[in-house]
Amino acid sequence: MMLYDCRSLADRDRGIAAAIEAVKNGELVVLPTDTVYGIGADAFTAYAVKALLDAKGRGRQMPPPVLVGSRHTLDGLVFMLPKAARELADAFWPGALTIVVEHAPSLQWDLGDTGGTVAVRMPLHPVALEVLRETGPMAVSSANKTGQPAAVTAEEARDQLGYAVRVYLEAGACPDPVPSTIVDLTGDVPKILRDGAIPIEKLREVVPDIVGADQEA
Repeated sequence: MMLYDCRSLADRDRGIAAAIEAVKNGELVVLPTDTVYGIGADAFTAYAVKALLDAKGRGRQMPPPVLVGSRHTLDGLVFMLPKAARELADAFWPGALTIVVEHAPSLQWDLGDTGGTVAVRMPLHPVALEVLRETGPMAVSSANKTGQPAAVTAEEARDQLGYAVRVYLEAGACPDPVPSTIVDLTGDVPKILRDGAIPIEKLREVVPDIVGADQEA
């Protein structure tokens, strides 16, 4: 287990290299995002995703979201991207918007009991993006034990997750630890599943027919 302080340029380079190597070896890493710190694993390594769920104390019924380092990566994960999904990603990525879409049935991954869907986000954080652009899509969930507060520093994550994680990347406290807004785009009408950093008014500027979490589609 190693913690690297990415606020130091030398430590940042070493830490990012160590995190990339760990992910490619099927190990877990903790990295900063623009919301809260995340615990991540290679999305296409089933035992790594299981280790992530085990570290959090979750079962397969709560599959983790997937983070990507590029808007174009989304096209490779879905069979057919809805127009609204494309418009929302173009408007708010990288940023605090998670979209739920139907993933391509040909994908060789096992994120848990997904029902054929996946929650995808491109985070607005330079450290996370640098890692993701080398590793490819990562299964990432908030870096905390289920039921415990979300970690806003890597040290807080280490206190909860300990030796379950190979590499911790510290970048200081999250400036705005509000979770991402989650929008379900698998039905006829886009629907907010979780209110978060991006308010519905902003989303409606792009997709006017979106409905709130407490509304009927």
